Amino acid sequence: MIIGSKIYFFEQLTSTNSEAVRVMKENHIPEGSVISAGYQSAGRGQKGNSWESSEGKNLLISIILYPSIINPGEQFLISMAISLGICEFLRNYIPECKIKWPNDIYVFNDKIAGVLIENSVMGDKIEYSVAGIGLNINQEKFLSNAPNPISLKMVTGLDYDLTKCLYQLLSGLDRWYKQLLSGNFQKIRSDYISSLYRVGDWHDYSDDEGVFRGCIDSVEADGKLKLLRENGCHSLYGFKEIAFIQ
Repeated sequence: MIIGSKIYFFEQLTSTNSEAVRVMKENHIPEGSVISAGYQSAGRGQKGNSWESSEGKNLLISIILYPSIINPGEQFLISMAISLGICEFLRNYIPECKIKWPNDIYVFNDKIAGVLIENSVMGDKIEYSVAGIGLNINQEKFLSNAPNPISLKMVTGLDYDLTKCLYQLLSGLDRWYKQLLSGNFQKIRSDYISSLYRVGDWHDYSDDEGVFRGCIDSVEADGKLKLLRENGCHSLYGFKEIAFIQ
Protein backbone atom coordinates (compact mmCIF):
# COMPACT_ATOMS: atom_id res chain seq x y z
CA MET A 1 0.00 0.00 0.00
CA ILE A 2 1.34 3.42 -0.98
CA ILE A 3 -1.44 5.83 -0.03
CA GLY A 4 -2.13 5.37 3.65
CA SER A 5 1.25 3.82 4.48
CA LYS A 6 1.51 6.39 7.28
CA ILE A 7 -1.29 8.50 8.76
CA TYR A 8 -0.67 11.56 10.92
CA PHE A 9 -3.80 12.70 12.74
CA PHE A 10 -4.30 16.16 14.26
CA GLU A 11 -7.32 17.34 16.22
CA GLN A 12 -7.09 20.75 14.54
CA LEU A 13 -5.03 22.38 11.78
CA THR A 14 -5.32 25.56 9.82
CA SER A 15 -5.05 23.51 6.60
CA THR A 16 -4.02 19.90 5.97
CA ASN A 17 -2.35 20.92 2.69
CA SER A 18 -0.29 23.59 4.43
CA GLU A 19 0.70 21.14 7.16
CA ALA A 20 1.67 18.51 4.57
CA VAL A 21 4.01 20.94 2.83
CA ARG A 22 5.49 22.04 6.15
CA VAL A 23 6.29 18.56 7.47
CA MET A 24 7.57 17.43 4.07
CA LYS A 25 10.07 20.28 3.96
CA GLU A 26 11.27 19.60 7.51
CA ASN A 27 11.49 15.80 7.37
CA HIS A 28 11.71 12.90 4.95
CA ILE A 29 8.08 11.86 4.61
CA PRO A 30 7.35 8.58 2.80
CA GLU A 31 5.21 8.72 -0.32
CA GLY A 32 1.55 8.16 0.39
CA SER A 33 1.72 9.65 3.88
CA VAL A 34 -1.59 11.19 4.95
CA ILE A 35 -2.19 14.29 7.05
CA SER A 36 -5.65 14.04 8.61
CA ALA A 37 -7.47 16.61 10.74
CA GLY A 38 -10.64 16.58 12.78
CA TYR A 39 -11.09 20.27 12.08
CA GLN A 40 -9.56 22.91 9.79
CA SER A 41 -9.69 26.55 10.81
CA ALA A 42 -8.70 27.74 7.34
CA GLY A 43 -9.39 24.90 4.95
CA ARG A 44 -8.76 25.75 1.31
CA GLY A 45 -10.59 24.75 -1.85
CA GLN A 46 -10.26 25.42 -5.55
CA LYS A 47 -10.20 29.01 -6.87
CA GLY A 48 -9.17 30.38 -3.48
CA ASN A 49 -12.44 29.31 -1.84
CA SER A 50 -12.64 28.18 1.78
CA TRP A 51 -13.87 24.72 2.79
CA GLU A 52 -16.51 24.48 5.50
CA SER A 53 -16.53 21.46 7.77
CA SER A 54 -17.95 20.95 11.25
CA GLU A 55 -15.53 19.49 13.79
CA GLY A 56 -15.35 15.69 13.78
CA LYS A 57 -18.00 15.26 11.09
CA ASN A 58 -16.09 14.81 7.84
CA LEU A 59 -12.88 13.55 6.27
CA LEU A 60 -10.22 16.24 5.87
CA ILE A 61 -6.97 14.84 4.52
CA SER A 62 -3.93 15.67 2.44
CA ILE A 63 -1.76 13.05 0.76
CA ILE A 64 1.94 13.49 -0.01
CA LEU A 65 2.92 12.04 -3.39
CA TYR A 66 6.09 11.91 -5.51
CA PRO A 67 4.72 11.17 -9.01
CA SER A 68 7.98 11.64 -10.92
CA ILE A 69 6.67 9.40 -13.72
CA ILE A 70 4.23 12.15 -14.74
CA ASN A 71 5.31 14.79 -17.22
CA PRO A 72 4.44 18.26 -15.86
CA GLY A 73 2.41 18.89 -19.02
CA GLU A 74 0.14 15.99 -18.05
CA GLN A 75 -0.08 16.69 -14.31
CA PHE A 76 -3.88 16.76 -14.55
CA LEU A 77 -3.68 12.94 -14.57
CA ILE A 78 -2.99 13.17 -10.83
CA SER A 79 -6.24 15.05 -10.33
CA MET A 80 -8.08 12.49 -12.46
CA ALA A 81 -6.75 9.56 -10.43
CA ILE A 82 -7.59 11.19 -7.09
CA SER A 83 -11.12 12.06 -8.25
CA LEU A 84 -11.70 8.48 -9.40
CA GLY A 85 -10.49 7.14 -6.07
CA ILE A 86 -13.03 9.27 -4.21
CA CYS A 87 -15.80 8.10 -6.51
CA GLU A 88 -14.79 4.48 -5.93
CA PHE A 89 -15.25 4.99 -2.20
CA LEU A 90 -18.60 6.76 -2.54
CA ARG A 91 -20.03 4.14 -4.88
CA ASN A 92 -19.85 1.66 -2.03
CA TYR A 93 -22.78 3.59 -0.56
CA ILE A 94 -24.44 5.61 -3.32
CA PRO A 95 -24.54 4.80 -7.05
CA GLU A 96 -25.04 8.32 -8.41
CA CYS A 97 -21.60 9.87 -8.07
CA LYS A 98 -20.01 12.13 -10.70
CA ILE A 99 -16.96 14.35 -11.14
CA LYS A 100 -17.72 17.97 -11.89
CA TRP A 101 -14.77 19.25 -13.88
CA PRO A 102 -12.11 19.75 -12.82
CA ASN A 103 -12.37 17.74 -9.60
CA ASP A 104 -15.44 18.46 -7.47
CA ILE A 105 -17.38 15.33 -6.60
CA TYR A 106 -21.14 15.53 -7.06
CA VAL A 107 -24.11 13.45 -6.00
CA PHE A 108 -26.90 14.38 -8.39
CA ASN A 109 -26.57 18.20 -8.48
CA ASP A 110 -24.94 18.68 -5.08
CA LYS A 111 -21.29 18.80 -4.01
CA ILE A 112 -20.12 16.14 -1.59
CA ALA A 113 -16.34 16.50 -1.94
CA GLY A 114 -13.68 18.87 -3.17
CA VAL A 115 -10.08 18.31 -4.20
CA LEU A 116 -7.13 20.70 -4.16
CA ILE A 117 -3.99 19.42 -5.90
CA GLU A 118 -0.82 21.43 -5.37
CA ASN A 119 2.15 20.38 -7.51
CA SER A 120 5.75 21.50 -7.20
CA VAL A 121 7.52 21.34 -10.56
CA MET A 122 11.31 21.42 -10.89
CA GLY A 123 12.48 21.58 -14.49
CA ASP A 124 10.89 18.71 -16.42
CA LYS A 125 9.81 16.74 -13.33
CA ILE A 126 7.16 16.96 -10.64
CA GLU A 127 9.05 17.26 -7.37
CA TYR A 128 6.01 16.46 -5.24
CA SER A 129 2.23 16.70 -5.16
CA VAL A 130 -0.05 17.35 -2.22
CA ALA A 131 -3.59 16.11 -2.80
CA GLY A 132 -6.03 17.73 -0.40
CA ILE A 133 -9.49 16.21 -0.02
CA GLY A 134 -12.53 17.43 1.86
CA LEU A 135 -15.26 14.77 1.90
CA ASN A 136 -18.58 15.42 3.66
CA ILE A 137 -19.61 12.38 5.67
CA ASN A 138 -21.81 13.10 8.71
CA GLN A 139 -22.44 16.85 8.56
CA GLU A 140 -26.12 17.80 8.22
CA LYS A 141 -26.10 21.61 8.39
CA PHE A 142 -23.87 23.92 6.37
CA LEU A 143 -23.66 27.57 7.37
CA SER A 144 -21.46 29.07 4.65
CA ASN A 145 -22.74 30.57 1.42
CA ALA A 146 -21.68 27.51 -0.57
CA PRO A 147 -24.60 26.94 -2.95
CA ASN A 148 -25.10 23.18 -2.84
CA PRO A 149 -23.24 21.17 -0.17
CA ILE A 150 -24.38 17.68 0.71
CA SER A 151 -23.03 14.83 2.84
CA LEU A 152 -23.20 11.06 2.78
CA LYS A 153 -25.51 11.14 5.80
CA MET A 154 -27.84 13.62 4.09
CA VAL A 155 -28.13 11.27 1.11
CA THR A 156 -28.61 7.99 2.97
CA GLY A 157 -29.92 9.05 6.40
CA LEU A 158 -27.22 6.95 8.10
CA ASP A 159 -24.32 7.74 10.44
CA TYR A 160 -20.86 6.60 9.40
CA ASP A 161 -17.71 5.61 11.25
CA LEU A 162 -15.10 8.12 10.10
CA THR A 163 -12.15 5.80 10.72
CA LYS A 164 -13.69 3.04 8.63
CA CYS A 165 -14.53 5.54 5.90
CA LEU A 166 -10.98 6.88 5.93
CA TYR A 167 -9.43 3.46 5.36
CA GLN A 168 -11.94 2.64 2.63
CA LEU A 169 -11.21 5.96 0.94
CA LEU A 170 -7.46 5.44 1.13
CA SER A 171 -7.82 1.97 -0.34
CA GLY A 172 -9.65 3.33 -3.39
CA LEU A 173 -7.18 6.18 -3.79
CA ASP A 174 -4.28 3.74 -3.55
CA ARG A 175 -5.65 1.56 -6.34
CA TRP A 176 -6.04 4.50 -8.70
CA TYR A 177 -2.65 5.95 -7.83
CA LYS A 178 -1.03 2.61 -8.63
CA GLN A 179 -2.80 2.73 -12.02
CA LEU A 180 -1.08 6.09 -12.51
CA LEU A 181 2.35 4.80 -11.51
CA SER A 182 1.95 1.78 -13.81
CA GLY A 183 1.42 4.12 -16.76
CA ASN A 184 -2.19 3.12 -17.38
CA PHE A 185 -3.04 6.65 -18.44
CA GLN A 186 -5.64 5.71 -21.05
CA LYS A 187 -7.82 3.91 -18.51
CA ILE A 188 -7.57 6.84 -16.11
CA ARG A 189 -8.57 9.29 -18.85
CA SER A 190 -11.43 7.19 -20.19
CA ASP A 191 -12.88 6.40 -16.75
CA TYR A 192 -12.55 10.03 -15.70
CA ILE A 193 -14.36 11.29 -18.80
CA SER A 194 -17.12 8.69 -18.49
CA SER A 195 -17.59 9.76 -14.85
CA LEU A 196 -17.91 13.47 -15.65
CA TYR A 197 -20.95 15.38 -14.45
CA ARG A 198 -23.09 16.37 -17.47
CA VAL A 199 -20.91 14.55 -20.01
CA GLY A 200 -22.79 14.00 -23.26
CA ASP A 201 -25.78 16.15 -22.21
CA TRP A 202 -26.75 19.64 -23.33
CA HIS A 203 -26.74 22.35 -20.66
CA ASP A 204 -26.23 26.08 -20.24
CA TYR A 205 -22.76 27.47 -19.52
CA SER A 206 -21.25 30.91 -19.40
CA ASP A 207 -17.86 32.32 -20.38
CA ASP A 208 -16.52 35.84 -20.88
CA GLU A 209 -18.74 36.20 -23.94
CA GLY A 210 -21.99 35.27 -22.19
CA VAL A 211 -24.35 32.31 -21.78
CA PHE A 212 -24.37 29.52 -24.34
CA ARG A 213 -25.67 25.98 -24.81
CA GLY A 214 -23.01 23.30 -24.78
CA CYS A 215 -22.27 19.61 -24.37
CA ILE A 216 -19.20 18.29 -22.54
CA ASP A 217 -17.22 16.19 -25.00
CA SER A 218 -13.89 15.35 -23.32
CA VAL A 219 -10.93 16.67 -21.36
CA GLU A 220 -7.54 17.38 -22.94
CA ALA A 221 -4.26 16.02 -21.56
CA ASP A 222 -3.49 19.38 -19.98
CA GLY A 223 -6.84 19.38 -18.16
CA LYS A 224 -8.75 21.75 -20.42
CA LEU A 225 -12.47 21.04 -20.81
CA LYS A 226 -13.66 20.44 -24.36
CA LEU A 227 -17.26 21.47 -25.11
CA LEU A 228 -19.33 21.08 -28.25
CA ARG A 229 -21.46 24.11 -29.08
CA GLU A 230 -24.80 24.10 -30.86
CA ASN A 231 -23.15 25.45 -34.02
CA GLY A 232 -21.01 22.29 -34.22
CA CYS A 233 -17.78 23.98 -33.12
CA HIS A 234 -15.68 22.93 -30.12
CA SER A 235 -14.33 25.25 -27.44
CA LEU A 236 -11.56 24.59 -24.91
CA TYR A 237 -11.63 26.02 -21.39
CA GLY A 238 -9.03 26.19 -18.65
CA PHE A 239 -9.74 26.55 -14.92
CA LYS A 240 -11.93 29.55 -14.05
CA GLU A 241 -12.73 30.22 -17.72
CA ILE A 242 -16.22 28.69 -17.71
CA ALA A 243 -19.15 28.52 -15.30
CA PHE A 244 -21.75 25.77 -15.02
CA ILE A 245 -25.31 27.14 -14.94
CA GLN A 246 -27.80 25.07 -12.98
